[in-house]
Amino acid sequence: MAEIVAPMGGKVISITVKVGDQINEDDEVGILEAMKMEMPISAPTSGKVKEIKVREGEAVDADQVMIVLE
Repeated sequence: MAEIVAPMGGKVISITVKVGDQINEDDEVGILEAMKMEMPISAPTSGKVKEIKVREGEAVDADQVMIVLE
């Protein structure tokens, strides 16, 4: 099981996957806004989306788990 974490604190602008989606390494799974910049969040590994732990508009901390893969 792998986790996708926020690289820094910020606000979740969008989540582009849903539970059950099969994703590949380096696929964009969402966008985080930090310091007035939009930062794409990419999958570190391939897998199936098991759980999405954040919602659009939610603030996240650095290293907070955003998405769990199986």
